[in-house]
Amino acid sequence: MQVILLDKVANLGGLGDIVKVKDGYARNFLIPTARARRATAANKAEFEAKRAELEKAAAAKLAECQAVGEKLSGTTIKLTQKAGVDGRLFGSVTNHDISEELNKQGYKVVKAQVRMPNGPIKTVSDSTVSVALHTDVVVEITVTVYGESA
Repeated sequence: MQVILLDKVANLGGLGDIVKVKDGYARNFLIPTARARRATAANKAEFEAKRAELEKAAAAKLAECQAVGEKLSGTTIKLTQKAGVDGRLFGSVTNHDISEELNKQGYKVVKAQVRMPNGPIKTVSDSTVSVALHTDVVVEITVTVYGESA
């Protein structure tokens, strides 16, 4: 199925690109999340009429994410979890825990935006985690996990 992208999509294309994707990807993800529309003649004409305002909105969103990224960059968040004597946690620190703590600090971060390259944190330590605020704005933060005796 051919679709017109209404937003930048990683590994696919940018605003206004007409790309061919699998039908299920378009029907189940791109179209419901308003990232794309079917590439019919009517939709192409409608997109061209609204292109300037869509580009302006995308630029504003990018600028907003960059501003938040500058504030968030280098931030250290501290979490306390129950741990054993050897420093291993009884549970683990996941992207949900990190996004929840960032929301408490005033940053609007969804758990899907928190990228943990080494998986959940399972030891008392300092770890570096990426937060993808936008496809072009990825910020590194430090997560410090303290142990709490059980």
